[in-house]
Parts: sequence; structure tokens; C-alpha cells
Amino acid sequence: MTKTYDMLINGAWVPASDGATFETRNPATGEVWARVPEATAEDVDRAVRAAHRACYEGPWSSMTPSQRGHCLRRLADLLAERSEALGETETRDTGKMFRETRWQAKYISEFLHFYAGAADKISGETLPIDKPDMFVFTQREPLGVVAAVVPWNSQLFLTAVKIGPALAAGNTVVLKTSEHAPAVILEFGALIAEAGIPDGVVNIVTGHGDPCGKALTEHPLVARISFTGGPVAARHVLMNSTRNFAEVSLELGGKSPVIVFEDADLESAVNGAVAGIFGASGQSCVAGSRLIVHEDVADAFLERMIRLATGIRIGDPMSEETEMGPLCTRGQIETIEAQIARAVEEGGRVLCGGKRAEGAGGQFFQPTIIDCPRPDMEIVDTELFGPVLCVLRFRTEAEALALANDTEHGLAAGIFTRDGARALRMSRAVRAGIVWVNTYRAISPVAEFGGMKASGYGRESGFQAVYDYTRPKTVWMNSSDDPVANPFQMR
Repeated sequence: MTKTYDMLINGAWVPASDGATFETRNPATGEVWARVPEATAEDVDRAVRAAHRACYEGPWSSMTPSQRGHCLRRLADLLAERSEALGETETRDTGKMFRETRWQAKYISEFLHFYAGAADKISGETLPIDKPDMFVFTQREPLGVVAAVVPWNSQLFLTAVKIGPALAAGNTVVLKTSEHAPAVILEFGALIAEAGIPDGVVNIVTGHGDPCGKALTEHPLVARISFTGGPVAARHVLMNSTRNFAEVSLELGGKSPVIVFEDADLESAVNGAVAGIFGASGQSCVAGSRLIVHEDVADAFLERMIRLATGIRIGDPMSEETEMGPLCTRGQIETIEAQIARAVEEGGRVLCGGKRAEGAGGQFFQPTIIDCPRPDMEIVDTELFGPVLCVLRFRTEAEALALANDTEHGLAAGIFTRDGARALRMSRAVRAGIVWVNTYRAISPVAEFGGMKASGYGRESGFQAVYDYTRPKTVWMNSSDDPVANPFQMR
């Protein structure tokens, strides 16, 4: 049975103003399972104006930081309580493993708890000004309406790291879901009012980049845009922001290197590399999709990794026995197939996988490892968003560093070595926003993340993120009882 969803605007669940909808399919079966509103520009305008009123006129504007924190704590608790149901919806809509989605939904509540605790710790400062009788201080104020744009692959997590600091700082939010798998965010939206968050503070619109995303990111009442997605869409977002001069942060994915030195613990490194590229079927912004391995251990490393990769159980993402589920969209598979064919033409050698998974049905692709003889091959620096690993070999530390940095991306990197001094040198020299040493894909609400170069700019998570959703106001107070001096009589 096909489920029908509505959008959340000003506390009410509403269809698109013209009644238009679009389908969302279960990637594991290919079946249409839900219909979602296709928001018009008018719908987006209503959502933004509702958020603007809630920010400046409604009860949210008069709530204390502690009260806002209480709302976020309640939302966090509800997220944890409903994690099973939310995880099931996300798995049906995206094909991600149920074991991962239900765990992630529960853990994401920790991010909201973190920002709940941060809400009453936003402070300004007094300034030691060089003018007598002047008391000068700064205070932090919310920016206003935040446009939060999230992709489908880690949408609950990315929603939490956007609305958490935004709400803690007193902003309001219009959240645009991905057109590929929006259902779980709409289910999450049902918890907003239950958490005591007033109408209009969080609004959720669904639709494609044009008109929905365009209307949102260029809206004159939007003060900040937090975007996670691809570089093509990001360029449109930046162009749209020239209309409203909104502050912008971008997280655009990457082609992250995993560097394995000759002294690495091979078992740990192989497990980390497998998790980095085959976890979530490779559909992660930080996927470790470039393996840079020392030539002395490359053969032994790849033998172990191929053995693990070919043994991965592919199938129904709801099953506890399954280890890798389908890809979310058919377009991903078509892109991957074209890139693998191109890599083989350029001299690449498929060590395992390289094809759609037979007998699995749905949008499944085999775990794939490609030995790449040259770093300038197209596939080496093309983000595929799937379970495809490119392998490069090195001899010296300098060569490993050059290969790691030879990319337009700069989101994440992994380093496996027992040499602490080398790990420190490499972590300083690798041009990436996140560096994991002897581990991979670890996250925490305390730790910032974000990229550089074509992987975007700005940071999410961590305490500093709260301040990124505020602007300082400087207040000058004259404490003297004497009249203000005649401006035309200089002393």
C-alpha cells in the first residue's frame, strides 16, 4: 500500500498548494511505497514567512535559552524512543541497513542533547575599551531564518547537526529534504510539536531543486543557508545566495584517502578500509574510496581485503543477516558502471566485484576494488557514492602525502601506522577537514567536521557550531553624567 505524506508548515501538515506529488521507491525492491508533496515556490514562501514570524513575533522569540534547551532535550528523548520506527522508515526509503539506521537514530539524540546543553552557554564579552566613561559589551543574537538542505544518505544525522545549534541559538528553520528519500524527515517532523517546539519554528518542505530548493535558498527572509550535497547543486546555492546575502556553509562530499603504511596493523587497517568504503554501501560523504597502500604490504593487504569484500552478504536491508544493502538510486549504478568501464580502458584492473549483484533484485552492486596504475585516472578523483575502492601504491612517505593531496576534494582522510611521529606529521600535512588515525568514520557531537577545497567550507557539530548560527552585536553605554561633548569643539 502506498503511503501519502504531507509537508510541515507553521505547525500544520499540508499538501502542495497545487496538489502535485512525486513518488519515492524502495531501493531493495524497486516498488513505489510513498507519495510526497512537490512543493511550489508559494509553499516555500509560506514556510519561510512562518519561520520568520516565529523567530521575531511568536513565543519562540521570548523563550529563554534554558527553555529552548528543554525543548531540544525533549526532542532528543523522543528521537531515541522512536528510533526503531524511524530506522525502519529510513531503511525502506533509502536502502540503508536497518541495523545502522535504528542505531544511528538513537545515537543522533546525543547530538540534540549536546545542543540542548549549549543553549544557555552562549555568551558575549565586555571589552576593555580605550575611551573613558564607556562601558562596551557584545551579545550574541540569532541570525533569523535558517535554510537547512540535507541529502538522503545521512539525513537524520545531518538534520540534527543543523537544527540542533540553530534552535539552541534561537533561530528558526525551514528544512528541505532530498527528493530521493524524504519520508524519515517527515516522520521526524511529527516529533516537533510533541517536544513543545512552537508552530513555525521548524518547517519541512519537500521537492526538487527547482522550484523548491531555488525558492528557499534565494528567499529574501533567509539569513543563513546550511547545505549538504553535491558540488553542482552547491554552485546553484551560492548563486541563489547573492539575492539575499545569506551566510552559507557547504559540505560537499569527497574522495577520501586511506593511507596504509608498511608498519600498520594489517588486520586493523583492512577492517578500517572495509568499513570506510563498504559501510553504508559506500554511500557516505566521508567514504574512504581511495586506498593508498605501501607497496611492501599491498599484496598481503589486498588479499585480506578481497577475501572480506567477496564474503559480504548482500540482500534485504531489513534482515539482521545482511551486511550490505542496495544503492538508493538507479542513477548511482549507471554512473558507477560507466566509471568502471572507463577505468578499465585506462588500464585499471578490477580485483573483485565490478558488476550488479546477481539474484539480489533491487539496486544492488557488488563490493568493488580496482587497482589503478596511475593517479590521473578519471575514477581516482570522481566521487561515485557507491561501494567502489580505487587502489594506489606508494614507496615513500612524501609520495603517500602527494597522492593523498592530489585531489580537488578535502573532506576526510585515514592514516594507519604504528609510528606516532609519522601519524602526527601526516595528519598535519594532509589537506582534509577530518583525519582519523588507526580508525575510520568515528563521530561525536563534541567534534567538528567539514571540508576544504571542493569539499566545501564551514563546520558542523561541536560547540563552535552554535556561535556560527549567531551574530555579535556591540553595545556602547556612556556611564558619565556629563553632557556629550560638542562635536565641533575638539579636545
